[in-house]
Amino acid sequence: MADSSPSSTDGTAETAAEADADADAVDALRREVEENYDFENFGPSDMARMSAEEWEAAFDPDTWIVGPELLDRVEQDLKSRIQSREVFAVLERFEEGGEERLVAYSDEGYAIVFPDGSVEGQGTVVRDVKPTVALCSMDSYEVPDAPEDVSLPSPADVPEGTGQLGNNLLQLIAFAQILAGLGLVGVWLFTDAIPTPGGYVDLVAPMTALIFVGIGLFLFMVVANARLSDRFRAEEFRDRLRAAGVEDGERPEFLPPLGDDAEALAAEGDETATDGAETAGSSADRP
Repeated sequence: MADSSPSSTDGTAETAAEADADADAVDALRREVEENYDFENFGPSDMARMSAEEWEAAFDPDTWIVGPELLDRVEQDLKSRIQSREVFAVLERFEEGGEERLVAYSDEGYAIVFPDGSVEGQGTVVRDVKPTVALCSMDSYEVPDAPEDVSLPSPADVPEGTGQLGNNLLQLIAFAQILAGLGLVGVWLFTDAIPTPGGYVDLVAPMTALIFVGIGLFLFMVVANARLSDRFRAEEFRDRLRAAGVEDGERPEFLPPLGDDAEALAAEGDETATDGAETAGSSADRP
């Protein structure tokens, strides 16, 4: 018994020393993280380059917000980002297995947020949702306000294009350039087109007129290209909205069953298994 006390004391001291060293290392890493990252403007790119060690050092698990409060904060933040068009996604809240969850999905992927802060999914939506969950789990982060009925627009409400006033101004300038060029040619034909006694013809006016007409045609081409580009972008946006189910309410096929759909599929699977067992039992009873 006398020999065990010194070794026990030494072991406790070594453990305490190791704990202090680990705490000092975490504090040093935390200071380094605070210097390298701007948490006021923390985004997906910062989340991608942050290592697991930096994450653990920056955020204290004992102070994280979890549970329904976390889902409320994430939902509010995502609504604000959807309203400002920073995130393209349909947002739904559902219950599965007695636990509330949040799902954000688009035409290219989905992200399911669990009450403990974990995120599952695929595609670009996960990249947008993970930083939001990280920020909303911190008590110091203030969630921006957003209306309750935030949603993506209907495909029928998407305009063909924007900046019509700018297009009209460009067309007016182009028309003025062409008109000035044609007028300059007309004046030159009636005056300077007649050869001088020396046999020379002044070509400054027609060259200047050609420049004016060229500028006018170029501006008309810019306006036409802008209108076509706006039309193509609008149609592409409508296709994405339809693929995300905004128009008909149908969820994308790659999205896993959620809530009632998952329970219905599970019940159907149980019935199928029961029917299969009954069929196997009846076959076994046959001679």
